[in-house]
Amino acid sequence: MNTATEISTPLRLYLVRHGETAWSLSGQHTGRTDLPLTADGERESRELEERLRGIHFSQVLSSPRLRARQTCESAGLGQQEQIDADLAEWDYGDYESQRTSEIHELRPDWNIFQDGCPHGELPMQVADRADRLIVRLRKRDGNIALFTHGHFGAVLGVRWIGLPVIQAEHFTLASASLSILGEDPRRPGMPVLALWNAKSTNASDPASRRGVDDQAGMRTRALERWENEGGELLNQRRFDIAGEK
Repeated sequence: MNTATEISTPLRLYLVRHGETAWSLSGQHTGRTDLPLTADGERESRELEERLRGIHFSQVLSSPRLRARQTCESAGLGQQEQIDADLAEWDYGDYESQRTSEIHELRPDWNIFQDGCPHGELPMQVADRADRLIVRLRKRDGNIALFTHGHFGAVLGVRWIGLPVIQAEHFTLASASLSILGEDPRRPGMPVLALWNAKSTNASDPASRRGVDDQAGMRTRALERWENEGGELLNQRRFDIAGEK
């Protein structure tokens, strides 16, 4: 009988936003609409495989939306994929397929993280969904990959570190970006953003500042492609690996 005690490894969540879609380029809110990746979206999703290679994932969870599932497959983790409905994007209701600029014509002060969407989800509903997922994930250990979306990913990030959902407006996510949610090794139990919005092949290394999307040209491209599933351009702030402004 083997009496050896299996040592658990700390929980680390590898949060991946899906690759580019046609509505990423056109700036339309993409919630329930099941669009595939563009050719560029497939390419940048395949680049994720290099970033994630060599990492053992105890579980791989994906939004049920096609764009997230295709990103997971292109990243080389399709065989481990499990669908988790809580990872789905914000339900935009009446604002599905609209651009932020179009919404602002009727509601100049509209902010999804404050106001939500008519006949769609309210901010607290999305926050509750993120909290429910976090409670489930905290019961596990090891590396877990999460393939999700721009707005929901931002909410998951701020709820992981205990911030109110309105603060998610400051946390942008580029297409096919990688973020890591974990704990401070010096203060067990203290949730941190070990990496945020990385677009580099060094993204799997949270100690590497090269893994952060901090190049001017890359920032411009990320903003252009940050679909209005993620698309507020108001009050944007960059966060480095430690999560500071």
